[in-house]
Amino acid sequence: MKRKAFKRWLIPLGGGLLASLAGCSGELTVLDPKGSVGLAEKHLIATATWAMLLVVIPVILLTLFFAWRYRASNRNATYAPKWAHSTAIEVVVWSIPAVIILFLAILTWKTSHELDPYKPLESSAKPINVEVVALDWKWLFIYPDLGIATVNQLAVPVGTPVNFRITSDSVMNSFFIPQLGTQVYAMAGMQTRLHLIADEAGDYAGISANYSGKGFSDMKFRTLATSQQDFDAWVQKVKASQTSLSMDQYAKVSEPSEKAPVEYFSTVDSKLFNNIIAKYNNGHVTDFTDPSCVTKG
Repeated sequence: MKRKAFKRWLIPLGGGLLASLAGCSGELTVLDPKGSVGLAEKHLIATATWAMLLVVIPVILLTLFFAWRYRASNRNATYAPKWAHSTAIEVVVWSIPAVIILFLAILTWKTSHELDPYKPLESSAKPINVEVVALDWKWLFIYPDLGIATVNQLAVPVGTPVNFRITSDSVMNSFFIPQLGTQVYAMAGMQTRLHLIADEAGDYAGISANYSGKGFSDMKFRTLATSQQDFDAWVQKVKASQTSLSMDQYAKVSEPSEKAPVEYFSTVDSKLFNNIIAKYNNGHVTDFTDPSCVTKG
């Protein structure tokens, strides 16, 4: 009776597990990169995973083998109750993990410098600058060189490096475009940096990767990677907006709101980003991306 009851539970339980895994697989966009940074990070994840599986898989298989080989009912297995040591086994169980750890250490050292988010990307194309502000519960994007700003929509030309400066005007958050790679924290009174590039045109999801309150789950934005021509048309569309982002208007935009719609601002206060940072630092802007932490007035 117990075995039949177990089988009745096993089938729906297994089906539910498979369904949940299938549902999650559609969200693993980090494994479907569309930029050179994301592609390098995917290779890093794969390499590290395969290296660790060199230990995990043999351990699982040997555990099952030993449990079956030395079961109580197997009279052919060697019975050695006083066995305590094997030099060969000690060499294997210590040397292989040590080599893998050394490999992962070298890999981590190498890639942490190659994929440094503060390191500008090499490209023949002139990069564009974007200032990012995490709000409750939306994202503000300022294009200082173009004099425009948007809420919950980021547009970049394909094949052009994007230099991000990131801060928060609320609690700590994390800026992340999974298919382009690298998440970086946004903190009030500080500015961090990130350099990304989109190699393929597309509409990519951007998310908040750090819990920041009740509206966190809907703190999402879209990243539009387009041709230069389409990007220029998008810029003109934003400039056609009737709304300007002055400091007074920003006070309204920064008010907490959930599921905030996309907004366009045809002009923006050139000092807005620095003013947001400065209000947490007695009127000064400290560049925490600079090792010397030089304070700028």
